[in-house]
Amino acid sequence: MLKKLSGFFKDKGNLFNSIARHKATDVLEWETSELENVFALLVFGSFVGIPTAPGHITLALLPYMEEDLLLMLNKVAAASGPISDLFSKLDIG
Repeated sequence: MLKKLSGFFKDKGNLFNSIARHKATDVLEWETSELENVFALLVFGSFVGIPTAPGHITLALLPYMEEDLLLMLNKVAAASGPISDLFSKLDIG
């Protein structure tokens, strides 16, 4: 009886542990993604009017930032879509 009870609590503890690890991993992935977006804005901020790094630094980083630049351009395209225009006109969100 005591072994069954001990096994039950051990299983529940392992379940809670795996849930907590999964949530922590999700938060870290989100934070990493946001930091990459901030870095891309710092490097390519001239697209949105933010003062940027010197041109030679931006050009040197360009081959490494290709994926981030495409992601930023996709976000801009999605932000100017018809549904987003409708939401901004209706003042939703």
